[in-house]
Amino acid sequence: MSKRESDASVVRRDEELRVDTAPVEVGTVRARKKIETEVHGEDVSRGVEHAEVERTGPLEGDSGEIETLPDGSVSIPLFEEEIVVTKRLVVRERVVIRKHTITEHQRVEAELRKERVEVEIDEA
Repeated sequence: MSKRESDASVVRRDEELRVDTAPVEVGTVRARKKIETEVHGEDVSRGVEHAEVERTGPLEGDSGEIETLPDGSVSIPLFEEEIVVTKRLVVRERVVIRKHTITEHQRVEAELRKERVEVEIDEA
């Protein structure tokens, strides 16, 4: 026997770890649209003019402007600031709705009166 004929071989194997993922349903998600209304308030300071007022009828030629009157007093128009609140619409989405018409046939019946004229002639 030769040395070659008596050779033997052994195959060595190692285990390897293989890790994968698989999708599993664990629940569902549902989305709903809700509309909430919020009240917004804001403190606004405004100026208001006050004065002691003596009311008299207009004199001839009164212009409505600031004037010095003959007695030395001044005629002054009074103003106050008016609070102006505005809202504006903002486009957020377009909803398209399509409609179609279906033509249906329906029988309609009604009684109709007809007048007739009969003429009799008596000849004498």
